[in-house]
Amino acid sequence: MNAHRTSEKSPPPTTYREALREALREALQDERVFLMGEDVGRYGGCFGVSLGLLEEFGPDRIRDTPLSESAFVGAGIGAALGGMRPVVEIMTVNFSLLAMDQILNNAATLLHMSGGQLNVPVVIRMTTGAGRQLGAQHSHSLEGWYAHIPGIRVLAPATVDDARHMLAAALADPDPVLIFEHGSLYNISGVLDPAVESVDLDRTAVRRPGTDVSIIAYGGSLPKAMTAADLLSGEGVDAEVLDLRVLRPLDDATTMESVSRTHRAVIVDEAWRSGSLAAEVSARITEQAFYDLDAPVERVCSAEVPIPYARQLEEAALPQAASIVAAVHQVVS
Repeated sequence: MNAHRTSEKSPPPTTYREALREALREALQDERVFLMGEDVGRYGGCFGVSLGLLEEFGPDRIRDTPLSESAFVGAGIGAALGGMRPVVEIMTVNFSLLAMDQILNNAATLLHMSGGQLNVPVVIRMTTGAGRQLGAQHSHSLEGWYAHIPGIRVLAPATVDDARHMLAAALADPDPVLIFEHGSLYNISGVLDPAVESVDLDRTAVRRPGTDVSIIAYGGSLPKAMTAADLLSGEGVDAEVLDLRVLRPLDDATTMESVSRTHRAVIVDEAWRSGSLAAEVSARITEQAFYDLDAPVERVCSAEVPIPYARQLEEAALPQAASIVAAVHQVVS
């Protein structure tokens, strides 16, 4: 007698873009939530994240705005003060500079300036990063600037699970949250973990355990760090990969626990080296885990130039798996 065996089908892969869209769709079930920004409606978002949501939820919930970041970010802050839960999309991080006054002087400070009376539960999403030949004006990685500001939370989802679940946690926060989506991640795909239903916005994630060196990355640099760890494994170096994912507040405990075991640290940050988030993480490791280190902390950052347009020059200016491997060789030799 032949036994008939049925096997469960694996769930289909989901792209980072689709995970973000599904997170928005879920959030919009709450009538207080609406999405606003340039081209988020009829065009479906500059990167296709909100495609189809206008038809599903209508123009009152998916609002195309004029080309004025200061105006529509300010409107989002006002709506949040009025009891709504706006999700404001800024097309790319360089355009956020036009709304810096609203973010820094209003969203981040109103709770303090009002003596704790005014929460600003606004979520601001934007695309960040280089590697797509968009030239010097559209290739910035300015997350570290915003991570410098008290009064806001700064997130950098690097996996489909975080892309899917960070928005709900951000909307539950009574204070402003900035979400940075690296442009190189929109087309990556993975299978959503059904066991993951929420994301802890206070914890760094250990994406790969290891014993010889801690590679600390976030956002678009995480896939490069994972590739570097695979290459190092072939050389007999067991690298642990940490995904910061929450850039403010930084989770010092997870980083220090890792470094205390591996005794070496390499920090990968697509921002420029001077005054970077990598510099902050390096300083904290030196302050809190200096006597656990067997080698100086290494940093792999972008070259201190405007990001070039030409592909080979752009690739040379940015952190790559090979440069991460080279930095690890420096600390383990």
